Amino acid sequence: MTSLAPTVDTWLYPAEAGLYCEPGDFYIDPHRSVDRAVITHGHGDHARSGHRAVLATRETIEIMKVRYGADCAGTFEQRPLGETLSINGVGVRLVPAGHILGSAQVVIEWAGRRAVVSGDYKRASDPTCAPFELVRCDVFVTEATFALPVFRHEKAHHEVEKLLASMAAEPDRTHLIGAYGLGKCQRMIRVIRDAGYDKPIYLHGAVMALTELYQKLGIDLGDVRPVAGTDQKSMLGGIVMCPPSALGDRWSRRFGDPVNAFASGWMRIRGRARQGGIELPLVVSDHVDWPELIQTISETGAEEIWVTHGREDALVHYLATLGRKARALALVGRDEGSE
Repeated sequence: MTSLAPTVDTWLYPAEAGLYCEPGDFYIDPHRSVDRAVITHGHGDHARSGHRAVLATRETIEIMKVRYGADCAGTFEQRPLGETLSINGVGVRLVPAGHILGSAQVVIEWAGRRAVVSGDYKRASDPTCAPFELVRCDVFVTEATFALPVFRHEKAHHEVEKLLASMAAEPDRTHLIGAYGLGKCQRMIRVIRDAGYDKPIYLHGAVMALTELYQKLGIDLGDVRPVAGTDQKSMLGGIVMCPPSALGDRWSRRFGDPVNAFASGWMRIRGRARQGGIELPLVVSDHVDWPELIQTISETGAEEIWVTHGREDALVHYLATLGRKARALALVGRDEGSE
């Protein structure tokens, strides 16, 4: 990594379809169909259908096939974590991002420089995916979903203890847990199991297929059953996992007077919980919180920080006060839906 090498922004930059590596002729998480895409993980604002060729981890490819169909890309190339390959002379390596099952950071090396495109990531423990791996680099491309000092996430097992305490206090009320269907739902089930809860956990139909895929890929989630076709009395006083949108719709009325819970980093904002009618907010996130974000940026040793989505301006401003070089990429198609 010499000072004479071309700067990273001359060969890795935002293009019309997304973040583009020019010498490798590939995009990372493009928001529209391209010839060659490297995909960090299976959430819909990163993984889309219609690419001619997709390179990703095995788990991300399997998730894409479940969500979009087996023919959602022209070809798939599975790459194991940690193995470097050359694409037109550009070194590309996938390393764990700790976000959801199969999630990866993309390490790109060319002309003596290294960039790390982190996708979405977290540093917290998660029994359903490989832990985040720090890679030192010249440019670190980071999310900023929770890039405000107010956001400090709780330990997932502490929030599950709150859930189980609520169930003990309200044994006749079913606990509906709103959780994003890919990653958060399965993580919550696994942490609940690790806390000793071994009864059946019931699933809304929208989260069934991906939960079954997690089990197929080796994540033990215990006895999970669909709500559909199950006697209502069987679920009384139990746990039901569902998409957050289902908490307030007609579907939820079948449970009588349930306790509405929501597992999300956004539950740190109590007003948001009250607005959503959430009785039991669970502050569990699959993204880094503010302290972890700043810690990670520091530990990468990166000369430049590029921010892809979230609270870009707040993070860029804060890093500037520390004398760090940072800028917002303002990529199209990124949102907070995966939280």
